[in-house]
Amino acid sequence: MTDHVLIERPEAHPGVQVIRFNRPEKKNAITRDMYAKMTNALTVASTDPAVRATAFLGTDGCFSAGNDMADFLAFAMGGSMGMEVIEFLRALATATKPVVSGVDGLAIGIGTTIHLHCDLTIASERSVFKTPFVDLALVPEAASSLIAPRIMGHQRAFALLAAGEPLTAGEAVDAGLIWKIVDADAVERETLALAGRLAKKPPEALRIARDLVRGDRSEVLARIDEEAKHFAAQLKSAEARTAFEAFMRR
Repeated sequence: MTDHVLIERPEAHPGVQVIRFNRPEKKNAITRDMYAKMTNALTVASTDPAVRATAFLGTDGCFSAGNDMADFLAFAMGGSMGMEVIEFLRALATATKPVVSGVDGLAIGIGTTIHLHCDLTIASERSVFKTPFVDLALVPEAASSLIAPRIMGHQRAFALLAAGEPLTAGEAVDAGLIWKIVDADAVERETLALAGRLAKKPPEALRIARDLVRGDRSEVLARIDEEAKHFAAQLKSAEARTAFEAFMRR
């Protein structure tokens, strides 16, 4: 595996597992190995009674720039989204315990859609959320095409997922994508404190409450698979090839 993702259990916050992006030199762009490590951590969290909440964190000024394009293109040309990605999305969508996230700065692609599966997200004022799927001749993923319209309505969801328009932190709060905004130097502290408070609650009552709020996951899982089929088909298209070539020339 790789240390580009750190899995931590901070002593100051018993019951909390942290999944931390640790690749700041690449703006925390996610590789297949990173996806696999995060999937394993989520799987462990679901079965280990010592873990009661999971927190996603990035680095100073950057949550994640999304997929590592070089790594992504290495298998994308074969017309596959990559099983590591699908397995991560399914593990995230079916997490049995609370998942929170803390965002400071850049949140692109999966760096944005991951928060649709989080129960609470804290962000700094300088955070920016953007999904340039269509700009790369691709389609939304992570069941974002299902969840985002439900949360923020058609217009905002279309602006984010199809038009590729960015959301500021304030706009993300208004849209229901994130919970609240704090100072940049408080993002990690507030996120871990939040996860710690959840970890102290009666676990079975919290599980039931969370399941009632989130509802049946089967529709979400079906949309993840449907999006993946369209994603794979687009990867084989001439317009995607043109878009990728233009991106790599930047």
